[in-house]
Amino acid sequence: MLNRRSVLLGLVAGLALPLPAFAQEKLPVVASFSILGDFVREIGGERVAVTTLVGPDGDAHVYSPTPADAKTVAGAKLVVVNGLKFEGWLTRLIKSSGTKATVATATTGITALKMADDHGHGHSHGGEDPHAWQSVANARHYVGNVRDALIAADPAGKATYEANAAAYQTKLDALEAEIKAAVARIPADRRKAITSHDAFGYFAKAYGIEFIAPQGVSTEAEASAKDVARIIRQIKAQKVPAVFLENITNPRLAEQIARESGAKIGGRLYSDALSGADGPAGTYIAMMKHNISQIEKALVAGPA
Repeated sequence: MLNRRSVLLGLVAGLALPLPAFAQEKLPVVASFSILGDFVREIGGERVAVTTLVGPDGDAHVYSPTPADAKTVAGAKLVVVNGLKFEGWLTRLIKSSGTKATVATATTGITALKMADDHGHGHSHGGEDPHAWQSVANARHYVGNVRDALIAADPAGKATYEANAAAYQTKLDALEAEIKAAVARIPADRRKAITSHDAFGYFAKAYGIEFIAPQGVSTEAEASAKDVARIIRQIKAQKVPAVFLENITNPRLAEQIARESGAKIGGRLYSDALSGADGPAGTYIAMMKHNISQIEKALVAGPA
């Protein structure tokens, strides 16, 4: 009898113990391309599970969604997009997926640069340059918009998202100071360069370096022989020090321009996508540090 009573008391006592805590179910978030995916991971931390549709070194201008992408979007609670007509394929993907996810536009509140024309290539982003992340000041807007979208989707994580965003903003402050210091070391008459497509307009406006591109704001555009000849003449007339390759574009055009103009190849810049995690631009901050390092080195050291 005593043994039975002891067993019963033990069972009752066991019921009174706290149940083991279940692992926090992560918020499923889809980001349209790798740079946005990095922002979401930085702000979301351990509370989010991020899937990026256009991965490292991928070109979001010409991406073709897959059936697996539709399934991924269908299972998301939040979809984060750049906006400014950067991902022309994404609206159709979201609609076809049938997702109930909230769609958050990371460029909300940013004043878009207006494109003077379509560079004669017949492709338009509605007159707006979508590459807003190339300015660190704009990256702060991205972070704020991502933070607010995560809080709306997961109110219980508000304190975490706010703390992560604040810590990341501090890192962005340091990054911008580093970029401005590097530009200051480049002689004013050498602050110009050639890139494959026109992805650095916001960088140019923010930091005072002129970028000239044979393609327009989209890699869908094909540079004409007339465009290439005009840029080669411009390089020679203005003594442009360097031509830069891009991670998302075929290097042949830039190499041709460098060869025919006499300008040197200044290295590879990351414009619309990060590198792989083991590359030099695995995060947004690493990307911007790599780019300004390449720019400074080429424009300071290159031939006049």
